[in-house]
Amino acid sequence: MSEHRPPAFDRLDPLSIDDLLSTEEIAVRDTVRTMLADRVQPHVAAWFESGTVDEPRELIRAFGELGLLGMHLDGHGLPGMSSVDYGLACVELEAVDSGIRSMVSVQGSLAMYAIWRWGSDEQKDEWLPAMGRGEAVGCFGLTEPDHGSDPGGMRTRARRDGDDWILDGTKMWITNGSISDVAVVWAQTDEGIRGFVVPTATDGFIANTIKQKMSLRASVTSELVLDGVRLPADAALPELTGLKGPLSCLNEARYGIVWGCLGAARSSYETALDYARTRNQFGRPIGGFQLTQAKLADMCLELNKGMLLALHLGRRKDAVGLTPEQVSFGKLNNVRESLEICRTARTILGANGISLEYPVIRHMNNLESVLTYEGTVEMHTLILGQALTGENAFGSA
Repeated sequence: MSEHRPPAFDRLDPLSIDDLLSTEEIAVRDTVRTMLADRVQPHVAAWFESGTVDEPRELIRAFGELGLLGMHLDGHGLPGMSSVDYGLACVELEAVDSGIRSMVSVQGSLAMYAIWRWGSDEQKDEWLPAMGRGEAVGCFGLTEPDHGSDPGGMRTRARRDGDDWILDGTKMWITNGSISDVAVVWAQTDEGIRGFVVPTATDGFIANTIKQKMSLRASVTSELVLDGVRLPADAALPELTGLKGPLSCLNEARYGIVWGCLGAARSSYETALDYARTRNQFGRPIGGFQLTQAKLADMCLELNKGMLLALHLGRRKDAVGLTPEQVSFGKLNNVRESLEICRTARTILGANGISLEYPVIRHMNNLESVLTYEGTVEMHTLILGQALTGENAFGSA
């Protein structure tokens, strides 16, 4: 039996996960990384500090030109790339900032996916090409001030008035809301929950930008107010009632988070590793102390286990699809571990860990939002618990 000499250990890719990627997948990852390094990375700390994003619509257009918007969707001029390609892009986006990844995923995996999966041919033709190019910006209105984990209790109401629909209600924590051209809004009707494609220029549609947030600051977050918004009959997503529609969209967005959060973790881990190798205390680098090495080893383990999990789910999604429980498995594990990696990195950096000169505190704060949006830890835990036991432990049977 011949004996192979393995390549040297790579502290940034200790399991040689790159060997599991195709040449095309690596090219996608590197293209996104290069664009972000030039277009976003130099500015994102300042955006986070100021709570604004300079010319967000121009940034979205740039993402469209690169093919990032709805990149895993096909038809209507969309790229039709693989789920793994999309996941790798999410890692790079979130390695820069979770708010930037959220901007892209809300456009592609929520607003565009809803129209792509559930819209009429006319709705698809009107919106998807422009949204894919970044010429039209979309948002997704599901969460309400009093209804987050329980969307079935939403109070936004759509009632018929002749051939039209009239929408009234409020949506909260809506990414891209105040820069959007179109909103996919979910509302109660006499037939059940339905989705509506709402041009934001419609009378009665108001988007208020949310301020005073300490997380996802490099992202536009809004409150949507619908005050007697009148829509034609064909604004409704056809032949779709109930929570099946919005939950299918959330699954798409959650899949991107399974990958994306690892970008924040990777950035924090690499920052801490570099810091530990160059920061001297007591006459030597702090990376020479056992406690610091233990932290770095644990961070490395969880980051790379998370990448293997994300890659497995991505390959399976491309091959046969994913169950909602599998998506919950990935979202629950990877976000939780990524947040712990960021928190640990902050301790390695000491006082510098709270400075925006380094990305760690920014990633840590951002992941506090990622931990709870698209399903809280508790919701994903109960989804898995029900799948494992067959018992429903949610608020109602």
